[in-house]
Amino acid sequence: MLENNNPIPQEAFDWYDDYAHGGMDRRTFMKKLGTLVAAGYSMSVLTSALLPNYALAEQVSFNDSDIVASYEEFDSPSGHGKGRGYFVKPTEEKAHYPVVLVVHENRGLNPYVKDVARRLAKSGFVAFAPDALFPVGGYPGNDDEGRALQKGLDRSKIQNDFLAAANFLKSHPLSNGKLGAVGFCFGGYMVNYLAAVDSQLLSAGVPFYGTPADKTIRQNIKAPLLIQLAELDKRVNKSWPEYEQDLKAAGVEYNMHMYKGANHGFHNDSTARYDEENADLAWQRTIAFFTQKLA
Repeated sequence: MLENNNPIPQEAFDWYDDYAHGGMDRRTFMKKLGTLVAAGYSMSVLTSALLPNYALAEQVSFNDSDIVASYEEFDSPSGHGKGRGYFVKPTEEKAHYPVVLVVHENRGLNPYVKDVARRLAKSGFVAFAPDALFPVGGYPGNDDEGRALQKGLDRSKIQNDFLAAANFLKSHPLSNGKLGAVGFCFGGYMVNYLAAVDSQLLSAGVPFYGTPADKTIRQNIKAPLLIQLAELDKRVNKSWPEYEQDLKAAGVEYNMHMYKGANHGFHNDSTARYDEENADLAWQRTIAFFTQKLA
């Protein structure tokens, strides 16, 4: 609870978004938060609310009896040579399952995204969540280091790693041949990119608050898209009008949901940006969409 009994002001969330996406350095971010301390807010409360606490982000335990989790490697000759990801399948024995690629934010495979993979497996899908940071030792255990590591990697190689991971999962012996992809922030961009770079790859894509792929390849999109946007996310939302025009021009089946009062990252339950009502609704829509398109 805040010491002055007031909710965290919206500008603090906007500053965090700028900081998390390279718009300002940590020193500037903390300095801006300091202006709120002068207005009566506690710095410890502000930072604990804005920075992730991954102990809060476990909805499905790694030892849940309904799922089996492991790690699998895949070849990525056009990327970093080799990739690795978190592979989760239902315990129920079946010959084939619908499969979903899970793409993390701009800081590596953190505990929240691994939990998303477990949630999908709990709902009957085989989920695979690659770690873009595998070539440099994997997610380092905190977001600041993870963000710096991911920023230091060649972006085109990261994209090729996820493309290789998507093909690995689609052709996996447990796959029914239909691939879905869900991603958050950078991962949302990657879903848009995978849909555009290979029109035959995805059978369904769910980008959460992700920017579109390069305009030159958007006409390739064939997969149906369920696009999840947050009303207060000005940075990402400004790209939507042009993207929607391009989707319409390409004849893409799409549905966009704008979540009222939600911030960028509203599905991530490890920070104060989490909006439980909107997150639950967005996830229900995601599962229903994948169930329909990947069966």
